[in-house]
Amino acid sequence: MAAPDLLFNLRNNFYLGAYQSAINNSDIPNLSHDDVVERDSLVFRSYIALGSHQLVVNEIDADAATPLQAVKLLALYLSSPNHKESTTASLKEWLADPAMGNIPTLRLVAGIVFMHEQDYPEALKYTHAGGTMELHALNVQIYLKMCRSDHAEKQLKIMQQIDEDHTLTQLANAWLNLAVGGSKIQEAYLIFQDFSEKYPMTGLILNGKAVCCMHMGNFDEAESLLLEALNKDAKDAETLSNLVVCCLHLNKPATRYLSQLKVTHPEHVFVKRLSSAEESFERAIQSVA
Repeated sequence: MAAPDLLFNLRNNFYLGAYQSAINNSDIPNLSHDDVVERDSLVFRSYIALGSHQLVVNEIDADAATPLQAVKLLALYLSSPNHKESTTASLKEWLADPAMGNIPTLRLVAGIVFMHEQDYPEALKYTHAGGTMELHALNVQIYLKMCRSDHAEKQLKIMQQIDEDHTLTQLANAWLNLAVGGSKIQEAYLIFQDFSEKYPMTGLILNGKAVCCMHMGNFDEAESLLLEALNKDAKDAETLSNLVVCCLHLNKPATRYLSQLKVTHPEHVFVKRLSSAEESFERAIQSVA
């Protein structure tokens, strides 16, 4: 009989965006050394997701295990644009070390960082071999950002062979369905609906349902879901960017949400694309003035 997975609930909370719950319920007895390292990694990543980058940087010292050092690099990278060059250089140096290069958390962090940098081939260099459900799920995200739903589907099939009911498998399935569109949108919605019935509602689940609603043209329902998500976290980037899109479709003012997004997440892809469009528009005006 297999030993109970003592970290199951903690992982599930993290995967579904229940970050505070993951932190609050992380005092788990009888963990092995490896489980303690994984537990601490998930807790610190939860703090990162909540925006507490400096707390993570301060609490992980130089003697911590390599997976925790990798999480510290992620916190540094996300804390300020000034740290981008040094953190990416450190990641590449560590990954080139044969003793460290195969550590899953380090490879995962590298994938997340280079995906943020939109350097997808570099991200896949470290994640493509998989090895954990999180790495496979990250591969799905990277391939979808590359508009390669065919490769994303192959990764999803690997995950389904390992554990079809795993939370990350279900999430990856929903992401792929959203990317494919058409009749698959309803399937994605049902996955998020199932999560909302099984687990406490989180911003991630609400945003997932809202995006499905917007794809199906149900903008009023989407707005209601997004406002509920905003009540849970008024600074969440995905909630704010989705609200901007939703309000525009409803012919409602979106300025407040957009201003909030620009202030709290100046590096968000939505903000960058908008700034680029505004600059192009200004240049066009000047060229005919």
